[in-house]
Amino acid sequence: MSAALFVLGVLVVAAGLALSIALHEIGHLVPAKLFGVRVTQYMIGFGPTVWSRTRGETEYGVKAFPLGGYIRMIGMFPPHRGEPEGTIREDSTGLLQQMTEMSEDAKAYETSQYGPEDAHRTFVALSVPKKLVVMLGGPTMNLLISVVLMTVMVSGIGMPAVTPTVQSVSECVLPAEAPADTSCEGEQPAPALAAGIRPGDTLRSIDGHEISAWSDVTSAIRASGDRTVPVVVERDGETLELEATPIVDARPVLDEDGAAVRDAEGNLVTEQVGFLGVSGTPDLVRRSPAVVPELAWTTFSRTGELVLTLPVRLYEVGQAAFGSAERDPNGPLGVVGVSRLAGEVAAADQPGFELREKVGTMISMLASLNMALFVFNLVPLLPLDGGHVAGALVEGVRRLLARLRGTEDPGPVDMSRLLPLTNVVALVFLLMTVLLLYADIVKPITLFP
Repeated sequence: MSAALFVLGVLVVAAGLALSIALHEIGHLVPAKLFGVRVTQYMIGFGPTVWSRTRGETEYGVKAFPLGGYIRMIGMFPPHRGEPEGTIREDSTGLLQQMTEMSEDAKAYETSQYGPEDAHRTFVALSVPKKLVVMLGGPTMNLLISVVLMTVMVSGIGMPAVTPTVQSVSECVLPAEAPADTSCEGEQPAPALAAGIRPGDTLRSIDGHEISAWSDVTSAIRASGDRTVPVVVERDGETLELEATPIVDARPVLDEDGAAVRDAEGNLVTEQVGFLGVSGTPDLVRRSPAVVPELAWTTFSRTGELVLTLPVRLYEVGQAAFGSAERDPNGPLGVVGVSRLAGEVAAADQPGFELREKVGTMISMLASLNMALFVFNLVPLLPLDGGHVAGALVEGVRRLLARLRGTEDPGPVDMSRLLPLTNVVALVFLLMTVLLLYADIVKPITLFP
């Protein structure tokens, strides 16, 4: 494994992730400015500022730890009126008092950041639809990035598939579950070998059926039974017409993805079909962009399932990190884990895993990361975008009910009341980050064990 290539892979994914975060924040920035909100900062990262420039009324910059980003809009909370909105009773608990003081302090700080002349340019002054557009702009940008990368991968690089080019020809007919090292002595020669089909041949038609994918080969052979059928192959640029006589044998039932079906006990499910004795060549096959929506939905569903089961998945990560349990290769990863996988991909020296496969894997990783950012940011908890979306939706429902009842407009939802919960959620995210960081170091997930 080349150290230089490993570092290059890490840098490529790090740059792609940083760009994704920057575009996420632009997804917030652009609609906010279009709606007249005063945006004071656009920052990539957290911690001390490494570089910044002020353009107009906005400071654009990069901070020391590029693990996120934010834009700062004035007036995220309702303006402070100089006194608490509710009177704290003498018998109020200390916790309630602290929560109220936290809310009032936050609103006081927010209000101090702008004058009365900018009150109409605050985030809280936006209508509910505009708030939703601003807060959903970031996640939507990640979704678009993911879909674009998937399109590049599907139509530009190609998806893993088995092609009609023959990789190997069986020497004889063996039972479906026979071990790979079973001897052919005394066994019937495979029909493909007897017909003169060789590795490297590209199957063009079988029994008059045109072949464009490996599924066409499987269908034509299985439907042929034991009849002698014409087989057209391309060999060294020449077209050859051969004849093959498949045999009817017990072969595995295949699912929609071409994988062998097994029963509840793990045994192969077989059926009596035509058998030729050839295997196709795995390769990357370019496909129509029309398959992208289905791929995006599958990725979204799997990511959503991961997010919904995150507490369980993190518990399993903890068991692996602090015990002897194996780490789930499909479980959550931290920044170190993703970087390690990217380095492994770039430095891999595996047969059949060349530059095209490496580029496709990198693009796939970035597409998955952006889908994860999209889904995760929709979680209706502050400080995530989904928390502000939930607040705007509650505000919309309250105002709609007030109009229907003919009562006074209740005004915007005071999200500062949720600051204690926000701090708890932020602490949970921090602990999750530390756990994944530790697990990625002591029990890493690898692509090539």
